[in-house]
Amino acid sequence: MARAFFLSPPSLIFFIFLIFSSITTPILGDEYNYVKQVDPKKMGIRKEKFSHFQFYWHDKISGPNPTSIPVVPPPINSTTGFGLINMIDNPLTIGPKMSSKMVGKAQGFYSSSSQEEVGLLMIMNFAFSDGKYNGSTFTVLGRNTVFSKVREMSVIGGSGLFRFARGYVELSTYSFDITTGDAIVEYNAHVLHY
Repeated sequence: MARAFFLSPPSLIFFIFLIFSSITTPILGDEYNYVKQVDPKKMGIRKEKFSHFQFYWHDKISGPNPTSIPVVPPPINSTTGFGLINMIDNPLTIGPKMSSKMVGKAQGFYSSSSQEEVGLLMIMNFAFSDGKYNGSTFTVLGRNTVFSKVREMSVIGGSGLFRFARGYVELSTYSFDITTGDAIVEYNAHVLHY
């Protein structure tokens, strides 16, 4: 006749604990091996700065060399352009004229995301090509209700001299050509960065 192996309740609980602790310990230990504490000074992070940038964003849809092209057209029956997506590589200049000094480009896209008004979802990197900011970028994300006098969007990050950037941009339309759809928009960016 076979004999049954019997463990008392405390012994059984201890036995189950040993089995599960030997299984979970390596898993829990490996789970956080990808995180390390880093000395900010070794990464070149110094005192935080607050900078104000003013430039003009040129959205050129017309002509032989547009800087903004539709990737997805809006439906024919939309009064607000809802559904439109445009990819952009727009010049950023110091003055409102295209002939003024270019300091970088706005690269990204905007899409018409409102059915009630002309409201855009804008996602773009301001990629600088001038002076000490050459090669650095900061990223802007937000809602742009184009017929509002002043709009505001968030600065959500950056690279180069704008690592860990945060802040906001205020924008207002400088000019809009109703015939061509071309626009010039003044941007005032307020950026915290290292």
